[in-house]
Amino acid sequence: MKALKNHWQLYLLFCLPLLYVIVFKYVPMYGAIIAFKNFDPTLGIWGSPWVGLDNFIKFIHSYEFGRVLKNTLLLSLYHLIAGFPFPIILALSLNYVYRKRFKKFAQMITYAPHFISVVVIVGIILLFLSPRGPFSQVLSLFGVHNVDIMGEPSLFKSIYVWSDIWQNVGFGCIIYLAALTGVSPSLHEAAIIDGASILKRIWHIDIPGILPTTIILLILNMGSILDTGFQKVLLLQNSLNLSSSEVIDTFVYKVGLVAPIPQYSYAAAIGFFKAAIAFVLIIGANRLARKVGQESLW
Repeated sequence: MKALKNHWQLYLLFCLPLLYVIVFKYVPMYGAIIAFKNFDPTLGIWGSPWVGLDNFIKFIHSYEFGRVLKNTLLLSLYHLIAGFPFPIILALSLNYVYRKRFKKFAQMITYAPHFISVVVIVGIILLFLSPRGPFSQVLSLFGVHNVDIMGEPSLFKSIYVWSDIWQNVGFGCIIYLAALTGVSPSLHEAAIIDGASILKRIWHIDIPGILPTTIILLILNMGSILDTGFQKVLLLQNSLNLSSSEVIDTFVYKVGLVAPIPQYSYAAAIGFFKAAIAFVLIIGANRLARKVGQESLW
C-alpha cells in the first residue's frame, strides 16, 4: 500500500494494459469451453451438450486437416527463417552509420511501411502484381504476357513473406538497436586498437551483445508461429491460389462465421488445437534455450 501511494501514477499506467489483457485475453477463455460441446446458441454455453473430444477428432480426420496444417506450418516457417535475420542485419547496419542525417532518413524509409494498414498494403500488392500491373508490363518486355501472379499457388507464400518483411523490417529492428546501445563502447575501443575490422567487431562484440535479446524474441516467435496474419492471408486469397493459401485461421473463419450453417464448436476446437500446438512449441523453445545456456523466458 505504501508503494501504491508513492507510485500511483505508474500503477495507473499499468492498469490500462492489464485491463486489455484481462478483457481480450483471459475473458475469451471462457468461450473455449464450446470446443468440447455441441454448441447451440439457443441453449447457451452451459446448456449445450458435452461431446468431449469429438470436434478435435473430426478435424484430425477431415480432408482439410493435412492441407491447412501443412500450409500454416510452411508459411510460418518460411516467414520465420526468411524474416528473422533481416531486422538484425538492418540494426547492425544502422549502428555503423555515422552520418546522422542519412541514418535518420534510412530509419524513416524503413519504418514508414509498418504504419500502412494491411488493407492498403494488400491493395498495393494486388495492383502491382495484377495481369495489367507494372510488374506484368516489365515481364512483357521479355516476351512474357498476361501472367496472373496472384493466381499462381506456388508464388503465394513468397509474395506474403517478402511483402511482410518489407513492411515490418524497419519497425522490428528498433528493439535490436536498443539492445546495441547496451554494448559497452570500451569493447569497441579495445577492438579498434587491436586492429579489428567492422565485420570482426560485429561478429565478436555486437552479435554476442544482442544474443540474449535475440533468443527471447525467437522464443516468443515460436509461440506465435501458427499466427500467420489472418487479415493479410484472407485478403490475398482467391479461388486460384486457395490450395496454397488456406491456413488454420482462415479455415476457422470460414467454418465458424462464413459457412451457411456456422459450426461454432468445430471452429473453436480448431482454434484450440492451434493454441495447444503453439503452447508446446514455446515450452520446447524455452527449454532448448536453457539447455544450451542462453537466456530464457522462465
